[in-house]
Parts: sequence; structure tokens; C-alpha cells
Amino acid sequence: MFVSQLRRTTLLLTASIGLLSSGLAYSEVETIRFGITSTESSQNQADQWQPFLDDMSNALGVDVEPFFATDYAAVIQAMRFDKIDLAWYGNKSAMEAVDRANGEIFAQTVSSDGDQGYWGLMIVNQDSPYNSIDEILENANELTFGNGDPNSTSGFLVPGYYVFAENNVDPRTAFRRTLNSNHETNALTVANGQVDVATFSTDSMKRLEINHPDKAAQLKIIWESPLIPSDPLVWRSDLEQGIKDSLRQFILSYGDTAAQREVLEPMNWSGFAASDNDQLLPIRQLELFRERSQISSDNSLDGEAKKARLSEIDAQLETLNNRIELLEEDSLNNSTAMITH
Repeated sequence: MFVSQLRRTTLLLTASIGLLSSGLAYSEVETIRFGITSTESSQNQADQWQPFLDDMSNALGVDVEPFFATDYAAVIQAMRFDKIDLAWYGNKSAMEAVDRANGEIFAQTVSSDGDQGYWGLMIVNQDSPYNSIDEILENANELTFGNGDPNSTSGFLVPGYYVFAENNVDPRTAFRRTLNSNHETNALTVANGQVDVATFSTDSMKRLEINHPDKAAQLKIIWESPLIPSDPLVWRSDLEQGIKDSLRQFILSYGDTAAQREVLEPMNWSGFAASDNDQLLPIRQLELFRERSQISSDNSLDGEAKKARLSEIDAQLETLNNRIELLEEDSLNNSTAMITH
């Protein structure tokens, strides 16, 4: 307990000193632009995010300007062309930002119940006769499916692998009709009986229970994914070091006071934890597994070309597995060292 309190006090003191001196590091910066992925209506997100952005602006002494977009791709492109400085992404869109938009993960959200992860869901209407994924897949040609944004982790990538790739199903052709929307739209169309089954997530369910409790009550969960790492915060890797230092200090100490936790409550977060690009390793595994399944079952590909591509993917997976094993070993060694001391 004492060590935890000492660490928190030290962090707050360091943050205060850093923020007081940060103006010297980036005195010419007048605005920090914050990208926010569109998981629900922009108006809802604007109301939820503005108090947090105001606190950031006051702490850093510069304007903080939100950038809301209709889909993940727009936020990724905004970072790629230096239209935003940092952003809140899902893991799949963060991977695209890291690979294609000069992004770098520096923090991740911590849920209101302390979890550093969440779960992807498949939902149907409460009155639906379907109660399992097997029943959905058996009757897919009669159903309308609400898939997620192609850059969504819980709405697209995770169910794309665990629900469809592992069952050798292509959702684009299996269902009578397939639509792509954000989480909130998927949930509302299922609740209203316009879509038979859709992807969703546990964190979005919590927000829906706050914003539209009547609609949340009309949903039935028929599938839950393995744990997904919580959403990352990503900045442009070429930001000035002074800006990075001040942003890191602000973000990692935010949520320490009751007032700050109240600001985070509508997002169902309690604070933030340090993170880095290694957070994406299991997401990269999923993407490669999904691609391997698709290529393996595609009989239209040339035999030698298919074999070569599968060999490339296997080599990439082996590299990822080795990296993950090394990180797990380091984590175990660190835990052992802490217990010893």
C-alpha cells in the first residue's frame, strides 16, 4: 500500500513539474488535435469527450481540438497526413495507424471495473429464436447481418476470425444481406428489428445501457470472444519530445481524483495505463491467422503461389510467437524479482 501511494505521489509530482516546464519545450504549439474513432453518434461522443479535452487543454496550456470522423479509416488518414497529433483507436485501427500512419502506442484505457481488456460480442434481438452462433450460421442465407467497420477490432477482426474463419464461412456471401456500421448503429438496428444479428462489444454495451437503456434491454448476447486488449492511445511518432512527455504525464496521471473519474465515467473508464506497440502482437496474430485461413481455403489460387504465401505467413507467425514468449518470460522474471525483494 505504501509503495503504491509513494509511486502515485511521485508520478503526480513529476507530472506537475513537467507540465509547468512544458511550455519551454513547445512554445510555438498552439493546438493539439485529438482524433476520436466513431463507435457511436458524434454528438454523444462530443458531449462525453469535451470535459476530458478541456482538462487536457488546461493542464498543457494549449488548445485541444477534437477530430470526429464517420469511420476509423478517416482518423487513420488524418494521422497519416498530420491532421491530428494523437488519437483514441481500437486495436485493429491502431495497427493500421502504426503500420501506415507513423503512429506509436503510448497508453491504453483502463475500464471502470479495472479491466485492461474487453470482449467482442454477437447480438440478436431479445425476441429472436436464435440462441447460438451455430444456429445463426445454419440459417445465414435467410438473415441480415450487421458487421462492424472493417478497421474495428471487436466489430470486425475478432468475429471475422473466431466466428467466421474458424467455421470456414465468408460473411459477405453467407448472409442474405450484410451491412457495415459502427457499434451503436449495429445495436440499435438489432434492437429495432431491422437487422437479425450483429457484432458488438462489452464496452459499447455499457455505454448503450447508459445512453439507450431501453434499447440495451432488447438485446440478447449469443457469443462472446476471448479477451481483447483495451483500446490504445496513439500519437504520431514524430511529435516533439516535449509534447510527448507532457501528454504522457497528463494521461497516465488522469483518473487519480474523484472529479477526473467522474469525467471518465461516461466512457466507462477509470484511467489509463502505459503501453506500447507490443500491445498489438495478439491482434497481428489474429489478422495473420484469418488471412491464412482464407488463403488455405481459396482453391482459385495457383498452387505454388499459395504455398509460398502460406510459408511467408507461417514465418511471420513464428516471429510473433517468439516475441510474445520473450515478453511473457520477461514479465515472469520481473514478477519473480518483485516477490523476492
